[in-house]
Amino acid sequence: MPRLVSPIMGTTVSFDVRDPEVPDELLAIALDALRLLERRFSPFDLQSEVSRYGRGEIEGSDMSPELVEILSACERLRHESGGAFDPWGHRPDRRFDPSGFVKGWAADRAAFVLKAGGAKDFMINLGGDVICAGEPAPGLHWQVGIRHPTDPGAVALVLAVRDGAVATSGQYERPDHLRDARTGGLPGVWDSFSVVAPNLELADALATTGFALGLEGPAFVIAHGGLVAAIRNNRLWTSPELNRARTDPIAIERLAADHLATSAPIM
Repeated sequence: MPRLVSPIMGTTVSFDVRDPEVPDELLAIALDALRLLERRFSPFDLQSEVSRYGRGEIEGSDMSPELVEILSACERLRHESGGAFDPWGHRPDRRFDPSGFVKGWAADRAAFVLKAGGAKDFMINLGGDVICAGEPAPGLHWQVGIRHPTDPGAVALVLAVRDGAVATSGQYERPDHLRDARTGGLPGVWDSFSVVAPNLELADALATTGFALGLEGPAFVIAHGGLVAAIRNNRLWTSPELNRARTDPIAIERLAADHLATSAPIM
């Protein structure tokens, strides 16, 4: 059963395919697809299409259909979030950066490569954001761990996922990388904000937006078809439907049961 791990997008991607008939070469093709998208849409590559667009060097018919798709999705999120999600406003330098959408969008395209090549049961983990397809073994779900935001060696929550995706936003690795575009300030409510959705494009976008929205975040995510697991001050809030995916009713390590809630944020 083929596996592959590689650095990419400033982080690491891992492929875990459980279909024994899938060749190793298919994972290499999926990785190449990710690398191509990184070159085209990375805000950290000064010659990428995203960077050139941000500097005003391309517009209109000069833009690729993929960039048009990215811009349309980001504008929709900006409008629906009241400006909390805005690729022009998340970075301290206000440089155009649609990474909060592009990362999940690109991973979904790598998953499409695997599915087109015959893979049915696999996991893709791109920097802690995860796509789960099928089953790791007959009758089982993929186990997705959510890192504890204040204890790097601890797992805060374990989710059982089949044919879905999980994305997490937080400030614990890069404290200033994500700002509330409405104010330019750092979001101050959640230490960690995770979303389960049908695909990683949606999960990643909702996690970024929900984290920036603060107390409004869970309602926004639920209204847009996601499930929420958010942590603040060692207290967990989950949307009620998410409890079906939890493999342990008290999965926050070293926390008392009365710190768990299923209907509203605990502040």
